[in-house]
Amino acid sequence: MSDKKNSTRILLCEDDENLGLLLCEYLEAKGYEVVLKKDGAAGYQTFSEQYFDICVLDVMMPIKDGFTMAKEIRATNTTVPIIFLTAKTLKEDILEGFHIGADDYITKPFSMEELLLRIEAVLRRAGAKRPTEDATYKFGKFIFDTNKQTLTINGVEDKLTTKESDLLALLCANSNEILERNMALKTIWEEDSYFNARSMDVYITKLRKRLKDDPEVEIINVHGKGYKLVFPQNS
Repeated sequence: MSDKKNSTRILLCEDDENLGLLLCEYLEAKGYEVVLKKDGAAGYQTFSEQYFDICVLDVMMPIKDGFTMAKEIRATNTTVPIIFLTAKTLKEDILEGFHIGADDYITKPFSMEELLLRIEAVLRRAGAKRPTEDATYKFGKFIFDTNKQTLTINGVEDKLTTKESDLLALLCANSNEILERNMALKTIWEEDSYFNARSMDVYITKLRKRLKDDPEVEIINVHGKGYKLVFPQNS
């Protein structure tokens, strides 16, 4: 067993005792610290008393189901990642889970390896760099003031909309690295939906037009992943 002092803490809520213990032992063997609860009421009580890096919630639980528990978590914490475990495969149920604020959704039966990979992926997304509040970024010939929401080049100031400013701030905070689409959607639009994704594409196009005055600055598509703001590092 690895030292848990600095390990990632997982709140696992699963009413199937055998499955819960199996998952708990497997994740602990992989270096995670896991707290296991058998119903949503006990799970939420524990969440409100302790710090967790991620929550893995069974949807069908006694006393309080996973959806209800997740709604209560989201009412006080909008950032902790949530993964749902469920036997339900109905599109409506899956959409409800994402509408509540789920980061991922795994249908039973699943392998423990799949759960581990999903947890690791969600934690990577959650760990992506966030923009510094009221930061000023300099890239290429541009100066971007997040507080004033202005983009300046050669002394000419361009006023951005709030969505444009928020999206450019995320791109700047992750400059020359991939900004994952779903991370941007959950941060700015609060929901990773088809319509929000199309909206984000529109704002990416708008930002590209604003950045065209410096040909060395570019927002590129990273197929299947997201976007990357690239510019010379010595700028």
